[in-house]
Amino acid sequence: MASNPSVLKRQRERERQERQKEKEAKRVQRKEERASRPPGDPGVDPDLIGMKLGPVPINE
Repeated sequence: MASNPSVLKRQRERERQERQKEKEAKRVQRKEERASRPPGDPGVDPDLIGMKLGPVPINE
């Protein structure tokens, strides 16, 4: 490993750029997945589907 600060700085900058490229690729992928997903029913919260109203049963 080189101890020259300019070499280390270039290496860190290269790693930072790679991380940014990976993040951008993930953003694009999530955007495409969101666009291809069918829309949900209006007025229905997807987080609440399958939940039952009322008191929580006591497990003994």
